[in-house]
Amino acid sequence: MLKNTRYYDPINDFRRRVARRLMRLVFGNHGQPTSAPLPAKGIYRILVCHVSHSLGNTLLLTPLLSELEKVYPAAEIDILTRSPIASEVYGHFFNVQRIFRLPAHGVGHPFQFWGTMRRMRRIRYDLAIDADPLSQTGRLLMLLSHSTCTLGFSSPKKHGEITHAVPLPPNVQSKGRRPVYLLRSAMGGHVADDYPVPDIRLGAGEREQGRAALSRSLAAAGIATPGRGIIGIFANATGPKLLGEAWWTRFIQVLEAQHPEHRIVEILPASGQSMLSSKYPAYYSSDLRKLASVLSGLAVYISADCGIMHLACASDVPTMGIFTTTSASEWGPYGPGRHVIAGYEKSPEDIARMIAAMPELTSGTRM
Repeated sequence: MLKNTRYYDPINDFRRRVARRLMRLVFGNHGQPTSAPLPAKGIYRILVCHVSHSLGNTLLLTPLLSELEKVYPAAEIDILTRSPIASEVYGHFFNVQRIFRLPAHGVGHPFQFWGTMRRMRRIRYDLAIDADPLSQTGRLLMLLSHSTCTLGFSSPKKHGEITHAVPLPPNVQSKGRRPVYLLRSAMGGHVADDYPVPDIRLGAGEREQGRAALSRSLAAAGIATPGRGIIGIFANATGPKLLGEAWWTRFIQVLEAQHPEHRIVEILPASGQSMLSSKYPAYYSSDLRKLASVLSGLAVYISADCGIMHLACASDVPTMGIFTTTSASEWGPYGPGRHVIAGYEKSPEDIARMIAAMPELTSGTRM
């Protein structure tokens, strides 16, 4: 008996039981927990709660929307989010009907917050999904909805009784795959099937305008043709992910030597300032969809782990995401043409040679 007592924490156990009771008191009963799968029929009104506001997390919810359109093709999807770019990212999904956008800081904007919540609560949902495995705020917001079925991950950080709780999968860490796994697991489906990739749903006209914008950027620099294709480089990142101009200079020297027939265009950050001393033709836009359109016209996109890397993935361009500090298993691109470049403790030259040997650069052009 004594061997097992060290695994039992009476204080935390008591706190969890109190939290569960308070949640039931405040939010009421949202249906009895069940081990039965989510129904495949009769789900027509869906609410997805996802409060993260970063570009990467906003884009990494789109695989779940693709999966919902596949398994519930006749359903209407509403999204409750804090993302300021939600309309640009989610608004082109045919099944998405309403986007309820909460203020970034609800405490500072209580009237806007509760006004949005009142509009959401007027609707009776067949299914509400808390897509984030860690955020307790997402769980609270979902419990404030009126929904027959409630779906979310179960973990010590999640409180509140829901009808369908799915344990966190230790073998699925990808931020884009996990919400899809949540739905598939609750439906009793094949969780190992190919996962949808991030998608911003660009139209043919947007892609054509993006190619034209790239041609104009080259022409402004005196470059008449795209050669065998345009390589887009985004040299910005946050915190320790930032590689610096000296690093990129060494990287590009090797890449240009390996592929002199390709053109390089710098994708500028939100500041509008070149990170490469304006050595290359550049493109800048504060409009998310215009930027995505331009990315879609590239032969290859290269950057460190960042939000624009996820935008490139969602724009269906071959993407080389260089990982030097963050977890590739969580944040790495996946799917056809999306590559994790493991740059941990590697030199810029070594990483350049790895990318130069990729089939997207050796097999021809996308232009």
